[in-house]
Amino acid sequence: MSEKENNARFEPYKRIVKFISSAVIVLLELAIYYYVWMNYYNNNMTISFWRRGNWLIVGEYLVLLLMLHRMYGGLKIGVYKYWNLVYSHMISILGVNAFSYVQVVLFDKKMHNPTALMLMTLVELFGVMLWAFGFKKLYTALFPPKRLLLVYGKKSMFHLMNRIDTREDKYEIILTLPIDDGIEHIIKRAEDYDGIIIGDIPARARNQLLKLCYANNIRTYTVPKISDILLRTSIELNIFDAPLYLSRNYGGLAWDQRVIKRIVDIVVAIAMLVITSPFFVVIAIAIKCTDQGPIFYTQNRLTRDGKIFRIYKFRTMVVDAEKKSGPIKAGERDLRVLPIGRFLRATRMDELPQLLNILKGEMSVVGPRPERPELAEIITKNIPEFDFRLKVKAGLTGYAQIYGRYCTTSYDKLKLDLTYIRNYSIWMDIKLIFMTPKVLLMKESTDGFEDGKWEDPALKK
Repeated sequence: MSEKENNARFEPYKRIVKFISSAVIVLLELAIYYYVWMNYYNNNMTISFWRRGNWLIVGEYLVLLLMLHRMYGGLKIGVYKYWNLVYSHMISILGVNAFSYVQVVLFDKKMHNPTALMLMTLVELFGVMLWAFGFKKLYTALFPPKRLLLVYGKKSMFHLMNRIDTREDKYEIILTLPIDDGIEHIIKRAEDYDGIIIGDIPARARNQLLKLCYANNIRTYTVPKISDILLRTSIELNIFDAPLYLSRNYGGLAWDQRVIKRIVDIVVAIAMLVITSPFFVVIAIAIKCTDQGPIFYTQNRLTRDGKIFRIYKFRTMVVDAEKKSGPIKAGERDLRVLPIGRFLRATRMDELPQLLNILKGEMSVVGPRPERPELAEIITKNIPEFDFRLKVKAGLTGYAQIYGRYCTTSYDKLKLDLTYIRNYSIWMDIKLIFMTPKVLLMKESTDGFEDGKWEDPALKK
């Protein structure tokens, strides 16, 4: 039996393994909650629930748990790394348990001792850690990393290879071949591997390679082009005897979408300002006590239609930090960053003043992150399509921030931002807002950007 055949032995059972792993942890969490509800909270309520009421409460807990697990990826065994999986699960548990406690208080119209709920949460988190460890081990044993062949063109695939190398538990690039070696030769070599990664190669060659891979049952991972994003987000029309894709190309959002989005921006910004106002005071005092400099830092940024506005941020660097260096990105250990600035950057709390930009109508809660005009000019020279991001307002958080990383290249961020613009809906905004807390403290979001050594190819003059 070849190594390829050996690795694929359990492939047909992958979905079953994932389903069983998800069912085990969800049922365990549900059982723990049921025990605490029945033996503590329900017994201590002024009017206890009876059988149907208890089932309703437990069913509600299950639905909320599944919804949050789906949103944060708490059940993605084989997709997320161990700590990412545990972290995603923890957010879901904390969210649904907090909601459950508030619900108990509202039902009984009095405060209850939260000790039982806190202990329940700790037991659930401990169970999650054991579950994630056990099933990750099982998953890795049954489904070893896929051995891949990378096909590349003239452009360097360094960033792609670097990213794939960070997931050695899932993928392993065994061989790289240039497209100039010939498609027939590549297909023949691919028979010894678990799949092909199709990099940035000419469209004609890519089409031929994709068709041959399909004909020969070869798994493919394709790096999309900008045109692929535009096509994939089009609408399929079935009014003729052949498929037709419609791309309306409004030039941004429709007028009704802009109105609804603006209403949501105002409501969310005001709510967040009220909630975070204590942090504003504490952060302001901390910055002022550090070097007596200004609390806020303003800078020119770009928003919809290329308009320039002054963005507000808490100052995290020394005064006049770019006076000698010019506009450059700060590395993780940049000496220009203040001690309090490192904490603010790590938690993204330096961005809080941008809530004022949102109220002024210069930004939105969700949208592409605003770029500096001088950097955008350089990037646009290398990537002319970069201006597509300016079809909507800049955002405090965005699709690229949730699904990308701090060191994601400008070209890949453009693809993510275009995916958001083309698929926009108010529900997508709400989902991205709720997913933002997950990425705030994730170390993975800044991997590869240490000591300022990381370079974006699009920023090369």
